[in-house]
Amino acid sequence: MTSMTTLETLAAGELGTGNVSKWLIDNIIPLVLLAVALLLLWLGGGKGDNAGVMRRLAGVVIALAIIGLAVSGAGVNVGQWIAGLFTG
Repeated sequence: MTSMTTLETLAAGELGTGNVSKWLIDNIIPLVLLAVALLLLWLGGGKGDNAGVMRRLAGVVIALAIIGLAVSGAGVNVGQWIAGLFTG
């Protein structure tokens, strides 16, 4: 019975990746950010290398901005804006 339901779902085209991407955004990205924060504190904070931690943090902020553009879909608008700077 379950195989028939699965086949009917596949045939109807009701499957997608929307729920998977939402789960990744809601669960995996915060865990990765927490791991990065803990790693930064462990690598530089314990040694008193605050300047090194801040340099690494700048890279993390840039990476977060890129992830934010990719997740929100605003990357297309930014690309069009940059292209408009050169094409007039």
